[in-house]
Amino acid sequence: MADTDIAIVRIAPETSFKNKAYEALKEAILKMDIYATPEPVMLDERALSERLGVSRTPIREAIAMLEQDGFVKTVPRRGIVVVRRSKAEIVDMIRAWAALESMAARLITTTARKKDITALRDFFRDFGPDRLPQDHVEEYSKANIAFHQALISLSESPVLVDLTNDLLLHVRGYRQLTIGRKDRTATSLPEHLGIIEALEARDTELAEKRARDHTLGLAAYVEAHGQELFT
Repeated sequence: MADTDIAIVRIAPETSFKNKAYEALKEAILKMDIYATPEPVMLDERALSERLGVSRTPIREAIAMLEQDGFVKTVPRRGIVVVRRSKAEIVDMIRAWAALESMAARLITTTARKKDITALRDFFRDFGPDRLPQDHVEEYSKANIAFHQALISLSESPVLVDLTNDLLLHVRGYRQLTIGRKDRTATSLPEHLGIIEALEARDTELAEKRARDHTLGLAAYVEAHGQELFT
């Protein structure tokens, strides 16, 4: 057989660096708490180049990819800023998360192992009447975020995981902002435990409803008090 003449473009040496830089920067951004203060979160190209140990060319290419994905924005004469959403956009994102998480709860009741559902209680084992969440806000905030990520993961749906990853940066930031408010913290733990109870009982409709209502409660809170969260 004659060799087929295939038009192949040689891969540039820095292509892999670009992709690796993109993945590293995206992961770092997703771990940021960009709503911790009202000040914009800026990225420095030179510092990123030094931290990642690559030239500035793949950093620029990675930044361009992140900008296309909506994670960052290049501002003339200021630099690279991590994109933060408006209150209305955040509310919309939280509502979308509620829909996705309620579907995760439905899937969990039908497919998850009993021991994996019961393990969800471990996130809150250090909290109760004698150790109130509002007295340990930072610790409880981490448990809160981990619990919601675990719900999505336990669904064993790669699509749900991918969809929520795009929302995680913003929804997580606002969950952390609101969890310090006593009126939110007081209801958070009982609602979490209620979701787990419904999952353990394999009550699909109730688990779905409790997961959805819990996160929609956050959306309503942000809609009502969003402007106060940075004060």
